[in-house]
Amino acid sequence: MYKTIIRPVLFLFQPETIHHLIVNLLKFGFKIPGLSFIIKAYYSVNDNRLKTTFLDLEFNNPVGFAAGFDKNAEVYNQFSGFGFSFIEIGTVTPKPQPGNPKPRSFRIVKDKGLINRMGFNNQGVDAAVNKLKNKKHNVIIGGNIGKNTATLNENALDDYVICFEKLYDHVDYLVVNLSCPNIKDLHKLQDPDSTIKILKTLVEKRLNKTIRKPILLKISPDLTNNQLDDVIETFKITGIDGIVATNTTTSRDGLVTDNKTIEKIANGGLSGKPLTKRSTEIIRYLTEKSGGTIPIIGVGGIMTVEDALEKLDAGATLIQIYTGFIYEGPGFVKKINKAILKRKK
Repeated sequence: MYKTIIRPVLFLFQPETIHHLIVNLLKFGFKIPGLSFIIKAYYSVNDNRLKTTFLDLEFNNPVGFAAGFDKNAEVYNQFSGFGFSFIEIGTVTPKPQPGNPKPRSFRIVKDKGLINRMGFNNQGVDAAVNKLKNKKHNVIIGGNIGKNTATLNENALDDYVICFEKLYDHVDYLVVNLSCPNIKDLHKLQDPDSTIKILKTLVEKRLNKTIRKPILLKISPDLTNNQLDDVIETFKITGIDGIVATNTTTSRDGLVTDNKTIEKIANGGLSGKPLTKRSTEIIRYLTEKSGGTIPIIGVGGIMTVEDALEKLDAGATLIQIYTGFIYEGPGFVKKINKAILKRKK
C-alpha cells in the first residue's frame, strides 16, 4: 500500500514539506493512547539472534536511522517503534542556523535518489540537549556533530569541541562529520592533518569523562583509495573507535535522470541507489586493508534487503538507512531484519 498509494501522494509535495509533516505527525500521533504499542508490535522484530554488540554497546538489531532526519532530537523514540535499534541525531552545530536557501532537497525518482544541500540546518546543540535530557530513551542514540557554516576552518576545532562537550552526556556514541558536501569548504577538513588534529583533541577530551563513549568519523564516498589509506592510518593514530561509511556523494555519474534536470538541481549531496555500489566498495576496502580491525557502520544506498546484506558481508557490523526508508516505506526495517534472521537458520 505504501508504494502504490501513500508514496505517490507524498511525492506530490516537496521533500522538505513532507519531512516537517512526518515529524509533526509522529510527535502528535504517538500521543494517541495505544498507537505506539500497535506500531511497535507490527513493525518490530524481536529476536535475540538479531542482537549485535558494537563498540561495547548492545543493539537489539543491526539497523539504525542515519543522521539528517531527526536533526533536532525530536522523534527518536517514535522512530524506534518502526524497528530501528539506534537513531543518529543531527548534524548539530554549536549555534542554531537556518541552512542553505530553499529549495534544497530534490527527489530524482528515476534513480531512486535524493539530492540535498540542506547545510546543517538545525536548532543548535543546546536545543538537542534539552530534548534528550528530559526524555527516557527507548533506543540507542548517536550524536552527529559539525561546525557552523560561518565558522572559518581554522576555528572549526572549537565548534567540534563545543558540540562534543555539550552532547557527550546525552548520547551513546558520537560521530564527527567532516565530509558533508553542503557546507562550504568543509571537505578541506578531511585532509589528514586537520582530521587528526580534531579527532585527537576529542579523544583527549574523552579522557576526562567518567564514562568512555565511542567516537566515530563519518567519511565521504568520494575519497580515492590513497585517501582511504589515510583514513586507516588516521584511525590508528588518533584512537577513535570506528568509521561511518559513507556520507552523500557529489558525483553524478551513471544517472538515468536527464542532464537538464540534474543541472537545474545543481549542487548537493546525492544519496540513494546511485551511492549503493561505491559505499559498499569503501566498506570492503577499509575492512580488507585494515585486516578487519576497523569497526564500521555502513550507510549509503541501502534501497533493498540485498543492499543491506551486502553492506554486512562487506564488513559493516551495523547499517543505517535514510533514503531507502523514504522510498521503501515504514516496513523496510522489518524486511531487513527478517532477511538477516533467515540467514541465521
